[in-house]
Amino acid sequence: MRLMTRVAVTTPYFDFYPHLVEEMKQKYPDVKFRSDRKVLSESALIEYLQGYDAAIIGLDRFTDKVCAALPDLKVISLMSAGADHIDPVILKKHGKRMWWAPGINRISVSELAVSYMVLTLRRIHYFSSILRRGEWKGPIGFGADLRGHTVGVHGCGFIGKEVVKLLQPYGVKILASDRVDISDFCKEWNVENVSAEELWARSDVVTIHLSRNAQTIGMYSAAVLDKMKKGAVLINCARGGMVDEVALKERLENGQISGAAFDVFAIEPANGNPLLDVPNFFASPHIGATTRDSWEAMLRSGIRGLEEARIWEPGTYPFD
Repeated sequence: MRLMTRVAVTTPYFDFYPHLVEEMKQKYPDVKFRSDRKVLSESALIEYLQGYDAAIIGLDRFTDKVCAALPDLKVISLMSAGADHIDPVILKKHGKRMWWAPGINRISVSELAVSYMVLTLRRIHYFSSILRRGEWKGPIGFGADLRGHTVGVHGCGFIGKEVVKLLQPYGVKILASDRVDISDFCKEWNVENVSAEELWARSDVVTIHLSRNAQTIGMYSAAVLDKMKKGAVLINCARGGMVDEVALKERLENGQISGAAFDVFAIEPANGNPLLDVPNFFASPHIGATTRDSWEAMLRSGIRGLEEARIWEPGTYPFD
């Protein structure tokens, strides 16, 4: 078996970290980097990785066709925390090892989620638009404090747990719901462990921190949004596709949901999404992990995965 020496990097962001580029060149002299920010098509991905032993990737999709066309490629190392774009059945079929780092971006994403709670409750984005129109005051109403309210954390994995920790000084009641046992964590951090149904009914703020899988896609349907406490705020810094965006728009307009802030969408880029025209909806272009610290950690994780990748079994987290 020949040594793994040829590494190709599909994610174009190493150029922001020259010291990481040098580290890679020292360890893998034949490493290939990209500077083009465009996402590689299926055919372009095959061409780019042809003859390479390993790849550090971002959101590239390794279809059956791609894997079959790259027999030399043995290791696929994700520098992202999410792996919902990877099919372990296909990778296992072609004998390709994989690495990913759940929770590697938990600080940046959890900080964003908490900031969006305050931003949405205080209606900061709306007030800013008033000022940008040249008005100083007007019929703009009141915002609300976060303190004294109930926050529901739906999904209490790496990021959900970090959100709970960040919320400790705010003086809020915290509810959490997860499909796995989180009772010990809840006791330690003074969190009430509840069902999803109870979380929806009682929370003034619901923040989604679920993995995207067959069970969670479309979970926040019109029916679920109607089960939420009237006037609640909805935050999604997890993954797109879990919330019915058409139903959300209707409920933002009729007041069932008083405000929402999303960093992720079912279809990205989200340019032209009708939600962007709703004044009580705030959006950002999937920037949850976009901090210098988080990206360096993710890129380092991608490097680490070149040596620690393994075959992942379908039906195990996060592929369940």
